Amino acid sequence: MSQKDKDHLLLLIDKLFKGNISNAEVKKLSNFFISHQESNEWPFEIEGKRKYKEKLYSKIELEITKRGLNNAKVEPLYKRSIFKYAAAILVFIAAGYFYLTKDTQVEDIISTTANNQIRIGTDKAILTLEDGSNVILEKGQAYVSENISGNGKEIIYENRLHNTKNIGYNYLTIPRGGQYFVKLSDGTQVWLNSDSKLKYPVQFVDGETRVVELLYGEAYFDVSPSAEHRNSKFKVFTGDHEIEVLGTEFNINAYKDESEIYTTLVEGKVSVNSGILHKQLIPGEQSKYNKIDKAIKVSKTDVYNEVSWKRGTFSFKGKPIKDIMNVLSRWYDFEVYFENESLKKKTFGGVFSKDQRIEDILMMFENTNKISFEISGKTITVK
Repeated sequence: MSQKDKDHLLLLIDKLFKGNISNAEVKKLSNFFISHQESNEWPFEIEGKRKYKEKLYSKIELEITKRGLNNAKVEPLYKRSIFKYAAAILVFIAAGYFYLTKDTQVEDIISTTANNQIRIGTDKAILTLEDGSNVILEKGQAYVSENISGNGKEIIYENRLHNTKNIGYNYLTIPRGGQYFVKLSDGTQVWLNSDSKLKYPVQFVDGETRVVELLYGEAYFDVSPSAEHRNSKFKVFTGDHEIEVLGTEFNINAYKDESEIYTTLVEGKVSVNSGILHKQLIPGEQSKYNKIDKAIKVSKTDVYNEVSWKRGTFSFKGKPIKDIMNVLSRWYDFEVYFENESLKKKTFGGVFSKDQRIEDILMMFENTNKISFEISGKTITVK
C-alpha cells in the first residue's frame, strides 16, 4: 500500500466518525474493509479489545443501512474468521480514528480526570516585528500589514527584490499548544510545530545566501529552489549547527530540552555542518547532531513518522513512552510525571489525529494493559 493510499484511508475513517463522509466514500471504505483482510495489507497494527472492534464495525454497518447502500453491505464481522477481520479493525484503532460513543466514558478507563484542563492544540503564534512590537496571531483572526497578509493559521510575506544590506528581521514564536505556517518572501514555506521559534528576514537580499535561524523547536521547510534566486544558497542555523540546501524539503527537530538535533531529508539534498564535521544527506536519511560533543551521525529513517506532525497526525513506531509524552505535552500543553524511571522505557506505537482529545489517545495505550495514566488539571502522571 502506497503512502498516498494510507493517508486516503485515514482521511475516510476520520470523515466517517465526523459525519461528513459521502455515499461514495462509505462504499469505498466498506469495500476496502472487506477486500483487505490480511494483516500485511494494513499499514498499522496495535492491540485492542473486542468491544472496540465491534463498535467500529457497527459504525460502518449503520451508515450503510441508514443510507440504503445495500450493494455496499458489509458481511457481519463474526460470520467470518475473527482473525481475518481483526487486522482490519486494528488499523482503525491504531490510526487513532476510533471515537467513543456517548455511553462510553473515558473517565472509566483513565484513572482520574479531576479538573481536567488539557485542551487540544490550535493555530496560534506571536509575530515580533522589526520595531520589537508583538502581534498575537490566533485562529480565525486576520492580520494585514504593508507586506504581510494572514488569515489566522498562516502568514504570507510579499516578494520584493531587496538590494540593500540593511535587512530587517521578524520572529515567529509558536507557544506550547500551537502550530503555524509562514511563507517567506522568497517563496520558501515553513511549517512550525509547538514550542518553536523562527528568526528570518522580512526580505532577502537579491542574489545573496538566504539565511534563517530556528532558535528552538521543530520546523518543516519546503525551500524555494536556488535556480529561482540567481543560484543563491539557503541556510538554516540552529545554534552552531548549520544546514545548507539548494532547494529541497526537510524537517529539523531542535527542541531546547533535547540533547540532539535531528534533520530528516524528504526530497533533494542537504549538507549538515557542525563546524567540525560535514555530512551530506540523501532522501530518507536523518542526521543526529549531539549538542555536547558536536558529533554527527547519519542513518536511514522512517520519514513518514518523522514528519507526520505536518500532516496533522502523531505517528509513533516502537517509541519509548517518555518520548511520546514529550511530543504530546507540547501539543496539548501539559506537564508529565512518571511514578518510576522504568516506565519511561516502555515502547508503544500507533497513529493518532492531532484533533483528538488527550484522553482518547491515552486510552489506546491503556488498552495494552501495560501502563495507566492519571490526569489532574494540566498534569498527567504515568503509572
